This record gives sequence, C-alpha cells and structure tokens, in this order.
Amino acid sequence: MRILVTGGAGFIGSTVVRALAAADHEVVALDALLPAVHPSGAAPELPDGVEFRHGDVRDAATVAGALAGVDAVCHQAAMVGHGLDLADAPAYVGCNDLGTAVLLAGMARAGVRQLVLAGSMVVYGEGGYACPEHGRVAPGPRLPADLDAGRFEPPCPVCGAALRPEAVTEEAPGDPRSVYAATKLAQEHLAAAWARAAGGSVLALRYHNVYGPGMPRDTPYAGVASLFRSALARGEAPQVYEDGGQRRDFVHVEDVAAANLAALAAVGGRPPGGARAYNVGSGEVHTIGELAGALAEAHGGPAPVVTGRYRLGDVRHITADSSRLRAELGWRARVPFASGMTAFATAPLRA
Repeated sequence: MRILVTGGAGFIGSTVVRALAAADHEVVALDALLPAVHPSGAAPELPDGVEFRHGDVRDAATVAGALAGVDAVCHQAAMVGHGLDLADAPAYVGCNDLGTAVLLAGMARAGVRQLVLAGSMVVYGEGGYACPEHGRVAPGPRLPADLDAGRFEPPCPVCGAALRPEAVTEEAPGDPRSVYAATKLAQEHLAAAWARAAGGSVLALRYHNVYGPGMPRDTPYAGVASLFRSALARGEAPQVYEDGGQRRDFVHVEDVAAANLAALAAVGGRPPGGARAYNVGSGEVHTIGELAGALAEAHGGPAPVVTGRYRLGDVRHITADSSRLRAELGWRARVPFASGMTAFATAPLRA
C-alpha cells in the first residue's frame, strides 16, 4: 500500500514510518517540522525510498499533494503534552483539530477512505475507579485544597470513601481534563463524522504513555519519561510530582508502531462509515515513582526527588485495558517495562 504518515518526522511518526518501510509499504511522510519539536528545522533520517514532504496539514494544497495516489492515511501529526498554560490553547486547537479537519476534507476529495488516527488515553480523564459500596464511579475534578494538603487520591463522589483504581476500557465515556485532551477527543469525533459522510473507515489508537529512543528532550511538551531522562542526562535528579504513586501504563514506541501496522492492515476490511477505538498499552501497571527509580538506577544518576508539587490538569491514575486490540487485531506488546527502561536510560534523545 501507499501510505501517508502525517507527523512522519516526529517521535512516534518516524518510528511508524520506519516500520512501514521495513514491511515494504510505499510511504509518504509529511511533517511541518515545528520548532517546538524540531528546533534545528531538520528532518530525521528516514529509510531509503520514503518520500518526505515538508508541509503543514493545515494547508489544503499541501495535503492535496501529499494524498496523491495514497491508499491509507496514518495521522500522527499533533501538538502534544500539557504545554505551559491556557495561552497554548489556540495552538493546540489549530494544530490538532483544524489540521485534522483539513486532512479529512482532503481525503474526502481524493477518495482516500482508510484512516488510522493517533488518539490518546487523555480522552478518558481519570481512569477507572471502584468504590467498595457504590461500585464503579467517576470521580470529579481534584480540588486544589486537597492537593495542597497532600490528598492526591480522588475520593468516591458519593460517599467520600477511598477508591480502587481499575484499568479503563474503550467504552469509558470521554472526560477530557486539559486543552490537549479536549483536542484529542475532538479529533476522534471529526474522524467519525468524516467516516459517516465519506463512507470511510477509521481506527483510533488511544496511546498510553509512550516512551523510547528519539523522544524530544528538555521541552514542556514532552512526556514524563522524557523529562526524567533529560534530567538524568544533565546530571540532575528526576523531579517526581505528587507522591509518585500515580499509576500509568508505559508502552514502548516500537510496540506502538506495530499497533499502527496492525490497524492499517485491518482498516480496509472494516465496514464503510464506521469508527472504532483501541487502547494501546503494555498491560503492565507502574507508578511514576517506579518509572523515575528505574531510569535513575539504569542511568547511574541521582535518585529521584519526590516534590509534592502538582499540576491541576493532571489525573491521578490512568491505565489501559488493551484486550480489544489483542483480540481483534492480533497485536501484543513485546517490550517489557524492565528491559525497555534499561535501554531507554541511555538511549539518545532528540535535541
């Protein structure tokens, strides 16, 4: 197949491009090389035969040219992370939602009907929780007064009891708690509307905490694994927010690329007009504190410092139930946490 990968020079996108090229697909990589991700303005080295196009998905002419002869699109282009503050909101909406809308309009005109969308677990907000008395519940937003007092665990919204965290499934309702999260949920809605109107098919891959070589470093838009790794590279201790007990699912970027290949192989066989979401997680639950400790030990750097600080938009626990992806697309995470973090502790980061 000839496949367009938007954001094809990014951390995840370039890994997907390499995996597709290794599987003998014809690949077009489109990337705007935004300074927040590519401060040098240079694209990474991509495999021979990959067609690289420098351009923005928000530009209709650029999108039309990139879509020529394409069978499917793997849409990775997005502005990621929490950013600095609400001043970043227009940039997030422009990159993620306007960019997706322009891409989808171009696909409709070009007759491209297969889409794999890079989604995110942030669409869920908090993960799954169960109360001993009231069963599964959805906790409300965490309050600054509780966080200031070091009460980081969300209580039952009915009785105030302590909750048990659970893995979240794709049926969980959307509850975005940051601008970035809202744009990622909007991307899914836009893609579903496109599928119905254009007779297309979309598979949305909701990535959990992706890590691996080539992550951008020293940027507020990077993930927590990259921030810890960057600190260690500077000889500094990783700064752990809250008490370090936040539960996450860390999935290696090569496993994420494999999920994209599985989705691209399956999307053409889906009924037209449909959209389906899949969690992409390793199935291993680890805390932020465990992540910091594993990286510090493997790197030989200073031990992590638990700061007690917090960000109001952060969620306490979010882990994945990826059984749908395993059952329907035959995908399985291959990189265990221990070996993945050992390798990542000394792997190169993108400047």
